[in-house]
Amino acid sequence: MTEPARGPAPSEDTPSLDPLAIDRAYRRERARRRARIQHRRAARRSGLRFWMTILVLTFLAAVVVLAAWQQVQNLFGI
Repeated sequence: MTEPARGPAPSEDTPSLDPLAIDRAYRRERARRRARIQHRRAARRSGLRFWMTILVLTFLAAVVVLAAWQQVQNLFGI
């Protein structure tokens, strides 16, 4: 069986990796980390928005029920 051809041996002067590839990998990992953090924050805020909306709607429903009850009392003289 034949052996694969070997390239020139790397010298100590030449870097083993492309510096631009390293920079791109760092930027990509930072972007992924930033996206993960933003997603976590958005999920937390969405839960808070949900409960605030429920609270406001409950308050508005109570106001409408009390106003209707007042009108019923006025109408029937209770």
